[in-house]
Amino acid sequence: MRPYDAIVIGLGAMGSASLYHLARRGHRVLGIEQFSQGHKLGSSHGDSRIIREQYFEHPLYVPLVQRAYELWRELEEESGRALMTLDGGLMIGPLEGMVVGGTLRSAKEYNLAHELLSPDEVHRRFPAFELADDLVAVVDPRAGYLDPEACTGAHVSGARNHGAEVHFAEPVTGWVADGNGVRVTTSNGDYTAERLLISAGAWTNELLNDLTLPLTVERQVAFWFDPDERSVSYDSREFPIFAHEFTPGILCYGFPRLPRGVKASIMHAGELTDSPAEVKRSVDEGESEPVRVSLRPVLPGLARAPVLETSICLFTNTPDHDFIVDFHPRHPQVVVSSPCSGHGFKFASALGEIQADLLESGRTDLDISAFRIHRFP
Repeated sequence: MRPYDAIVIGLGAMGSASLYHLARRGHRVLGIEQFSQGHKLGSSHGDSRIIREQYFEHPLYVPLVQRAYELWRELEEESGRALMTLDGGLMIGPLEGMVVGGTLRSAKEYNLAHELLSPDEVHRRFPAFELADDLVAVVDPRAGYLDPEACTGAHVSGARNHGAEVHFAEPVTGWVADGNGVRVTTSNGDYTAERLLISAGAWTNELLNDLTLPLTVERQVAFWFDPDERSVSYDSREFPIFAHEFTPGILCYGFPRLPRGVKASIMHAGELTDSPAEVKRSVDEGESEPVRVSLRPVLPGLARAPVLETSICLFTNTPDHDFIVDFHPRHPQVVVSSPCSGHGFKFASALGEIQADLLESGRTDLDISAFRIHRFP
């Protein structure tokens, strides 16, 4: 069998997007995933992921997410599936805090439309929100949410339609650099290719035991609440996505009502481990209380609502919470992709394009210098 142009290991958000862009360009590509399609053991399942343009983490992400918006819309048109809903978003916290201050910084640096609202102004426009007096909110009119399972499914289907070969439920047991190419070994045999993308999420370090990447797996618990809507609405037109910095540097976030309920969670408050096999997959009854505490200063009605469902998602974090998108330090035919740190899904469409660029030509036009591996000792 002649070698593939590229093999992609891991078909979550980033891997499926990369496979799609490679196949769309006419490359002979193989995507390999250890689990079945649509599994719920990693980071790309569920009904919602936030997308926002005014990126409070750092303005360097703004051009990347702007390209992602364009590519999500292109994927919607090609697939005929609704993937992205943009009804705006509220970034809430103290005026000089991480969330509000960082949002205003990005908005001003890129001249993005935004509004700064007082608690009373927020409540008049979005009645479910009742902000404490020491808080303000920035309106990001282009914020909203993605349907992650539909997005990943559209990338996989699109890759197949463009000629990609896709193998689910086929664990990779190893890989080696083979001359100028690679050989990948799975439970079903060996495959060779000129290039390799390792995009395995929480399982990344298991495939990179020749490196010591400082990746930590975090257990993230999401809750779907069922608030009383007799007096206020949680529909997306009156209840946008939100992020609330309730403690300096720590935020909760949430979504409008979707079929499963009103989703909310605390960012980076989960148990940490070095291995996804060690993650606790059940949710205890008392685990919703910290989320309720974080919601009370902004959404008292939601804070007292009963829980309908829970779910476990895995974050794969770097120490600085910025991404890793780079060539393997010793094998230039191998690209390593560990972009998420809990905030990466929205970028998947653009990162798929970028990673296809790297595999195809060794370069990309968007600035990813902050995502290099060598920044870690």
